[in-house]
Amino acid sequence: MFGSLPRTVRLLDAGAGAGSLTTAFVSRVCAGNEGVRSIEATLYELDPAILDALSAAMRECQRRCMDAGIRFTFTIHHADFIQEMSARLADDLFGTTPPAFDAAIANPPYRKINADSAERRALRSVGVETSNLYTGFIALIQRLLVPGGQLVGITPRSFCNGPYFRPFREDFLNHLELRRLHVFESRQAAFRNDSVLQENIVFHAVKGRNQPVEIVISHSSGEHGGNITETTFPFAEIVHPHDAEKFIHIPSTASHATAKATMDGLGSSLASLGVTVSTGRVVDFRLKEALRKEPERGTVPLLYPCHFNGGTIHWPKLEARKSNAILDNSETRPWLVPSGVYLLTKRFTSKEERRRLVACLFDPDEVKAKWVGFENHLNYFHANGHGLDRTLAVGLYAFLNSSVVDQYFRRFSGHTQVNATDLRALTYPDRDTLQAMGREVKALNLSQDEIDHLVGKHLHAHR
Repeated sequence: MFGSLPRTVRLLDAGAGAGSLTTAFVSRVCAGNEGVRSIEATLYELDPAILDALSAAMRECQRRCMDAGIRFTFTIHHADFIQEMSARLADDLFGTTPPAFDAAIANPPYRKINADSAERRALRSVGVETSNLYTGFIALIQRLLVPGGQLVGITPRSFCNGPYFRPFREDFLNHLELRRLHVFESRQAAFRNDSVLQENIVFHAVKGRNQPVEIVISHSSGEHGGNITETTFPFAEIVHPHDAEKFIHIPSTASHATAKATMDGLGSSLASLGVTVSTGRVVDFRLKEALRKEPERGTVPLLYPCHFNGGTIHWPKLEARKSNAILDNSETRPWLVPSGVYLLTKRFTSKEERRRLVACLFDPDEVKAKWVGFENHLNYFHANGHGLDRTLAVGLYAFLNSSVVDQYFRRFSGHTQVNATDLRALTYPDRDTLQAMGREVKALNLSQDEIDHLVGKHLHAHR
């Protein structure tokens, strides 16, 4: 993915492992990246068990370069990249100036970092706010590149959307020009042995402030020798110019492109429909004392994803491990909502579920209560804290369960999480169209084909 390189390349490989990325870089340069005369490699690796393999790989790189008439030198730092570089970048009076690099290649470690962890504090000292090691690595690497310096990274695609990564996306897009994205469509293939449960991407970015007019996006399964498809998109379709969240949308298959065209034709936001979506308020471990396995006097229904049953709620579900009820008292009341018609979606779906977006109707006629608790793993659609108009809710139910929304959603979400922020960012049909759909749905046990036919017909008529 690297473009043309200077005569002397100062290369950074942070989290180098056994050195396979630097080895790949070297073989590519030796095979004919004209003009490179010297490579100065700097590698960081914390795991002592892998240092011998890393040294051996670098000596092999030296031999290859010598045969190709290229000078290769390397320095291996057995150190914590985040701690060391944060300290140097923080411009400590007695510290040494940070190094500068022309190229960086990275497959950083993926791990959540807590708000009070040493890594988080170190990153914060240089103005990086992020909740995962891999984005911390990328943010520091970006700061070490010279203008025009290039970065190729293999990371999960989770940074492309979601509220937690917004500060990172802003930082990334303000300082790096995103030139190329490659998506591995299979979660398993590329990193089968590493228990990586996210879709992974490879990106090429250049240090600078002017995003390109177009960007190349390619796809492969990740299986060895699999086909690679490549398409050029206007950059404004990948990062929408006026999107405050700075989501990075990654289209893939033809159905994703069709879904995008359909969704772009819709003009309503949730707010214009008079509808809000919120995350379920009941965080069960905080209200543990108030939870009850079975409904009893003085309790109200508590709903989890396990209560989803096709399009409706199955409650109580006594065989489930989760609680079915919560006490209704002065402590819990602020976390409950008044009974009414609500549309619920799961915040997390399993990889086996056919759809990323799973919506279900809460019907007060089916579950009798004055108040109800929605647990934190659910999102709920409501009208200013109260239930929705039933016909509108059923129309929304059909729309959100349609394949077109699922495909659109997958364009910009590589993980199995659906946050309220993501649902607010969607465009929706207008109220009349949603109510027309709602009137046509006689029962909520429709097949996927029936839902898609209904939604397709109304959206087509709407256009």
